[in-house]
Amino acid sequence: MKMNTKFVAIAAVVVLVLMAAAFRAEGGVVGWFTSSADADTVVVSGNIEAHESILAFKTIQSPIVELPFDEGQWVKTGTLLARVDDADYRQQVAIARAALGVQQRQLATAQQNAVAAQKTLLSDEADVTLKKLEYERQKALWSKNFASTEVRDQASTALAQSTAALDRDRALELVAERNIDLAGANIQSAKEALRMAQIVLDYTVLRAPFDGVILERQAELGEVAMPGTPIVTLADIDHVWLRAYVNETDIGKVRYGQSVAVTTDTYPGKIYRGRISFIASRAEFTPKSVETHAERVTLVYRIRIDIENTTHELVPGLPADARISALPAGAS
Repeated sequence: MKMNTKFVAIAAVVVLVLMAAAFRAEGGVVGWFTSSADADTVVVSGNIEAHESILAFKTIQSPIVELPFDEGQWVKTGTLLARVDDADYRQQVAIARAALGVQQRQLATAQQNAVAAQKTLLSDEADVTLKKLEYERQKALWSKNFASTEVRDQASTALAQSTAALDRDRALELVAERNIDLAGANIQSAKEALRMAQIVLDYTVLRAPFDGVILERQAELGEVAMPGTPIVTLADIDHVWLRAYVNETDIGKVRYGQSVAVTTDTYPGKIYRGRISFIASRAEFTPKSVETHAERVTLVYRIRIDIENTTHELVPGLPADARISALPAGAS
């Protein structure tokens, strides 16, 4: 009786081993890979993934004074995620604004100088006209011996001096016009410097570039934020996908754009609709995370399944299964 019991136990073990071997030979693979539920369905498993952005401050080095959100919280586009002490950067804006004011006053002064130079030219031109008439009159009198040579020479000298003053003031007017152009250029430079200071000041606030969930917060209040140092990792869960692998023997059963039904253990009975958006062009060995040698040497194709996630129930890292209705051989 004991021998029969022992024989039955050994037979049961052998049957289990044979069943496991048969399952492996049929292509059932643990984890992210194909599990052939039936000939008409390809079942794959994996984890939900999403676009992730590691957000950091740009060109800023200052202590963090505000960090209102923690991991797992949902934020909308434009929401403040972090802020650093901005006293230094506000001072830079104030300095740039003051420099702009100085340049604007210099432009006003240059414009006033140009107006004065123009009025001086009008006076110089009138004086030259008068001195020229006086010289012509004295010259005519001298030719008739009604005026002395000395008087004529004095008139000539006065005309020359007046003409020289006109030439000088014309040059000064040109300088005044160039000073206006220079002041205008300085104002533009000061405006750009102010704009840059304001841009850098804006960098002291870190905002969400899109709607998403905070996957990780890599900083704490009081830490000095350095340029490019990660502060938070934000995931776009409006657009999620399932990364999975299909056995080489099943790759002919799937196509781009093929509809997929995705389920999770978290929400049993609920089906999420998806489509295959990527199929690797080359086969690869299964990831190293698979334990057994037999599974490591299996050739698989990586696929991506985009999933509708309007309810935001699917979050990165969540395990999910996908059932793909196998296409008949040769189908397009």
